[in-house]
This record gives sequence, structure tokens and C-alpha cells, in this order.
Amino acid sequence: MLRAKKVAIIGAGNVGATVCYWLAMRKSCREIVLVDIVEGLAKGKALDITQATSPEGSHTTISASCEYEAIKDSDVVVITAGVPRKPGMSRDDLLMINAKIIKEIVEKVRKNAPDAIVITVTNPLDATTYVALKVGNYPKNQVVGMAGILDSARMETLISEKLGFGFGQVRASVMGGHGDDMVPLPRYSSVNGVALEDLLSKFEIEEIIEKTRHGGAQIVSYMGTSAYYAPANGAVKMVEAILEDSKSVYPCATLLEGEYGYSDTINGVPVVLGANGVEEIVELPLNLNEQRLFAKSVESVNNLLNTLKKSNFFEE
Repeated sequence: MLRAKKVAIIGAGNVGATVCYWLAMRKSCREIVLVDIVEGLAKGKALDITQATSPEGSHTTISASCEYEAIKDSDVVVITAGVPRKPGMSRDDLLMINAKIIKEIVEKVRKNAPDAIVITVTNPLDATTYVALKVGNYPKNQVVGMAGILDSARMETLISEKLGFGFGQVRASVMGGHGDDMVPLPRYSSVNGVALEDLLSKFEIEEIIEKTRHGGAQIVSYMGTSAYYAPANGAVKMVEAILEDSKSVYPCATLLEGEYGYSDTINGVPVVLGANGVEEIVELPLNLNEQRLFAKSVESVNNLLNTLKKSNFFEE
């Protein structure tokens, strides 16, 4: 049933436009506004998507603007704006560029839609989520990063391909930051209830884990740009869980305040998503190896956050 809800999408690039398309096609909300500094790009895509969804009987209205006043009364704001990593650009370079972009966006979002739940998609994901929280002075539940759903989907696909069966029945679990130090959890993964470790050898599982970690880079190597269909689907699932107050459990990037033994850092963990955003953090019991891998992931994210702090980013 269509609900009278409003979603704002900041950034009308491939990911933002795909989020808009799927929300409209699935009739997940009543209104969508696309915001982009290139107004013509946002308007063109809004018109194209509206014309695509009309034959499907969608009553979702889609508008576009370069002004943030248009996002007023939004229930959810999805931030996809930012620059992709380019040849010769270090991770720190990308971090500083996109952190500044997120800072400018969040200041405007906080002013025009102060009560909206904010979903960040911009890379480096964990760091930009931290920036959004701190710059906007949000309570921890109100900002959440999309990464774990994407990483889990990649792992699920690789498991199905390796098995040759189970497509659509695989449930994979991935924790940790969105990067090379993510933590796939085969112990919490299954195929229609059958434990993954009963279906594949340790070597085969390790092979899948390694490919999962580099799933995004593989797509970039093929088409010269980052993925957008799978990331957009992850964001859509999060938006729907919030709008429907479904209390769904998804792996998402969130602020840790003692959970898993860490504080003042962002990392990917299972969370309960509902109308209030992150309503609960689910603490899985991790064995010693999983704890070690998660600690490495936290350290990796903290290195990015320390780069921001040393540059006095939060004092500007």
C-alpha cells in the first residue's frame, strides 16, 4: 500500500537515479525529490523516471531541484553525491574531497529536513557516515550507512555461483567496514537453512571471501566506473524498512558506543531498522578469529577518521 511518505535523494548520478527509479517502480513512497548541483541532470532523470513508471501505475511524484528547500518534510534523505576515486588519487585524497562534500550537504539537510533519517552511500562509506553524524550533530540512530547489504549480496551471489544452485535462497552475513578489511561471516551464512560450512570446503569459502572483498574493484575493472544497481538496491531496502517501520535486521554502518567493545567509531554491524532509523544494534557472538578480523576492520576505519581529525576537519 502506498504511504504518504517523502524521500529526498542528494545526487542524481547512477546510484541516486537508480534509487529513485526503484522506489517509484515499487511504489514505496508518495513523493521523491532529486537534488543535484547540475539541475538539468536531476530534472532530466526525474522526467525520464516518471515516464518509465507511469505505465506501471505508480502514483509516486518525482521532482528535481538544485535547491535544498525542496527536501523540506522529507522522512528519509539518501546521500549519494560525491566523486569516485580516480587514477593517481590516494584514499586520503578521496577521503578529504568527499568529506568536504558531505559536510556541505549535511549542513543543508539538517537545516531543511532536521528530522529526516539520513542514509549515506558516498565512499569512503564509514568515514562519510561519521562526518554526517558529527557535522549534523545527529543522535546516533538518525544517520546510517549503506554497505553491509551490498557486501552481503555480493557474497551471496558468489556462493550461488560456486554451488551452481540456491540462487535466491542464500543468506550471507558480512560485518566490518566497507573496504578490503570487511569481515564476511561464513559461520552465519546458509543456503535455505543449510549451513554454508556443510556445503563448501574451507578453501572454497576462503576463495569466496577474498572475491567478496574485491567485488567492487572487479566491476570497476570491467566498466571503468563503480557499481550502481546493487548499491542502489541496498539503499532502497533500507529506505523501505524505515518508511514501513518493519524492524528489519540488516548489516549497516553505524556509530558504536561500546558495542562489540568499540566506541566513537563507525563500522558495519547488524542493526534493527525502523521508523526511528537504527533502533537497536545486534551484537553477534564472535569467535576469536572473527574478533581479530573485526578489530582489523575497526583499525582501518579509525585510520581514516584520524586523518580527518589530524587535519582539524571537525574544527573548521
